[in-house]
Amino acid sequence: MNKIDSKIIEKNHTNSDKLLISNDDIVKALKTVYDPEIPVDIYELGLIYNVDVIKNKTVEIKMTLTAPGCPVAEEMPGWVETAIKTVDGVEDVIVEMVFDPPWDMSLMSEEARLTLNMY
Repeated sequence: MNKIDSKIIEKNHTNSDKLLISNDDIVKALKTVYDPEIPVDIYELGLIYNVDVIKNKTVEIKMTLTAPGCPVAEEMPGWVETAIKTVDGVEDVIVEMVFDPPWDMSLMSEEARLTLNMY
């Protein structure tokens, strides 16, 4: 797995139950999104830098691309949003594209490296 920084924040004080949005479900949803030119999902590639689930059932994601000039740069955030909206409990998704720090191959998981023969 990559170095995703995930946290779940409690709902407002009027409801003592924690959000029922599972980190595992979010990761599963992210793993359905692929760069069409690379046979590895964006999670294992290390393109997801941060995921926050906040009290109003909004998921905020900071992600990057393997290169700023990636041909699907404009489409990929929409793919991520669509995938995350399939997770039970999620009402809204905000995807922010960031390029600092820049992506490099050290962010890939062992699984991605094996798939791409880069070990």
